Amino acid sequence: MPITRRLALTAALAALPGGALAATQSFDAFLDGVRRDARAAGVSQATLQRALSGLRPIDRVLELDRRQPEFTQTWEQYRDARLSQARIEGGRRAYVENRATLEAVQDRFKVTPRVVVAIWGLETNYGGFTGNFNVIQSLATLAWDGRRSAYFRNELIAALKILDGGHVSADRMRGSWAGAMGHPQFMPSNFDRLAVDLDGDGRRDIWDSRADALGSIANYLARSGWREDQLWGREVALPAGFDPDEARRDNTKPLREWARRGVRRSDGAPLPALDLPTAILLPGGASGQAFAIYPNFNVIRRYNPSNFYALAVGLLSDRVA
Repeated sequence: MPITRRLALTAALAALPGGALAATQSFDAFLDGVRRDARAAGVSQATLQRALSGLRPIDRVLELDRRQPEFTQTWEQYRDARLSQARIEGGRRAYVENRATLEAVQDRFKVTPRVVVAIWGLETNYGGFTGNFNVIQSLATLAWDGRRSAYFRNELIAALKILDGGHVSADRMRGSWAGAMGHPQFMPSNFDRLAVDLDGDGRRDIWDSRADALGSIANYLARSGWREDQLWGREVALPAGFDPDEARRDNTKPLREWARRGVRRSDGAPLPALDLPTAILLPGGASGQAFAIYPNFNVIRRYNPSNFYALAVGLLSDRVA
């Protein structure tokens, strides 16, 4: 980046809401520190040479980080944007095309395949767009900037370890501006803990191996407590006079208790008389859709801690299979 442009960027960022640019050292000095930390973490000198040589901060990444849009979508807007007919049909094709892999994933991880496909669909449109930023460069930029430097420095070291392990080349390690990678959009630290080598080639390749990518999503859910014998939840119809203050994720009762109170399936049929811990959600308010959510709903939230996201995953999973 030309020095005049870099100075202009620094001045512009300092004027943005949220505080001045907090990087207190040159980018080169910062990279020297990263090299020391990475070597101490076991990353080879050859990997550091390949990954960090000639690296410069990305002004667009800093701009995106500082100017993340603050907007509120209603449940209906969020739902309709993510449950388009095109996404549903794409999910059905993806399910059929990857059936053998999904069956292998289910055998190993005991996770419902259609939920794996739904997360894949929401994260990257079934691999259609996995991000085009150089992950090392993006993470280095964010770690150098002082707003969340400790978090992104740890992610940068984790990303360098992935390169050092030979799982992907530096050129192919691309993702979102914030460092989320591959089909599952894992951060590097999640890759380290949760990515798997399902195709058995010795690499955990969530960029180009669908087996590894889908297996990694399933492993994430399995490690978070997924129960294969349970649903995520279902849409329900509430009885007249239902108190909307009872519709909270932390207000769980046995499903049979909600049924006793008059909650029914959305088509009016009775709910099963089970002891399954259940809560009621009203994502669009008292006059909108109502959902009974089960423990697997909270497992989906471990992937993305948003009720809207988990509901969209659940509903998409119901439609793709």
